[in-house]
Amino acid sequence: MGKCILFGEPMALLIADEVGPLEQVEHFTRAMSGAEVNVSIGLTRLGHSVEYLTRLGDDPFGHYIANALQDAGIGTSLISFDPVYRTGIQLKNRVTDGSDPYAPYYRKGSAASHISKKEIDEIDLDGVDLIHVTGIPPALSQTAREATFRLVERAKEKGIFLTFDPNLRPALWEDLETMISVVNQLASMADVVLPGIAECETLAGTADLEEAADFYHRLGVRTVVIKDGSKGAFISMEGEPSCHVEGFHVEKVVDTVGAGDGFAVGVLSGLLEGLPLKDSVRRGNAIGAIQVTSISDNAALPERDALQAFMMK
Repeated sequence: MGKCILFGEPMALLIADEVGPLEQVEHFTRAMSGAEVNVSIGLTRLGHSVEYLTRLGDDPFGHYIANALQDAGIGTSLISFDPVYRTGIQLKNRVTDGSDPYAPYYRKGSAASHISKKEIDEIDLDGVDLIHVTGIPPALSQTAREATFRLVERAKEKGIFLTFDPNLRPALWEDLETMISVVNQLASMADVVLPGIAECETLAGTADLEEAADFYHRLGVRTVVIKDGSKGAFISMEGEPSCHVEGFHVEKVVDTVGAGDGFAVGVLSGLLEGLPLKDSVRRGNAIGAIQVTSISDNAALPERDALQAFMMK
């Protein structure tokens, strides 16, 4: 199995124990959140070696997250603790109708936003097979943005396979134009880009699958995989016919948070294992479907036997 590095900001997640406005909830269950956390957990459950790159606050939430990552089998050698700035926090209300939950976060000025290029330059990338980056770290601050570009540049220099998920968080960016410019610059350097169809409307100016894929091909991306919700996903590889891979049906959608991260787990794990892209995307569709059946951002991410059973069913 390949060795991976994921770069992002894990946050302490407080999930409401009962339905209702967050200001009226008395009790919460503590967990972890963060797109890259979810992908790390999913890859580890499928047997892949993952190192998580971030900066946490030297505070109770920061140490809770580091311990929880270790308990999940995720490497923490690339995590540093900041004595001044704190770990980000996210709240999430409980929903029962499959709608998107309200999930505000409190991360401005967080420890992760202070990660620097210097820390990236100190990382040993020997033996790394894949680096997965999202559009979240470059949104946190200018220093985190510079660190993101440096990580991508180093991956390219070392010939490491690079995957990129835009994971747009407009509220974190200074303006829409900067978000589009920076995210598309990063996408142009990746081997595989994994946007959602709604993100294509923002980033590529179109919701047409073929047109969106062509937009990324013109940027220099060879492989584009577009998430298309419950319909599945669209694959476009430069110089080859495009195709659509159908999604999986689930009886009840509980919470849609983490579905895209589950999809990334499937695609990345398949690529690491040498599966054809279409089979990797089908696995991504399956894990995304499994994930929406749980209130947790990552608790439902399956181990290999459960994944196989779901896909066969």
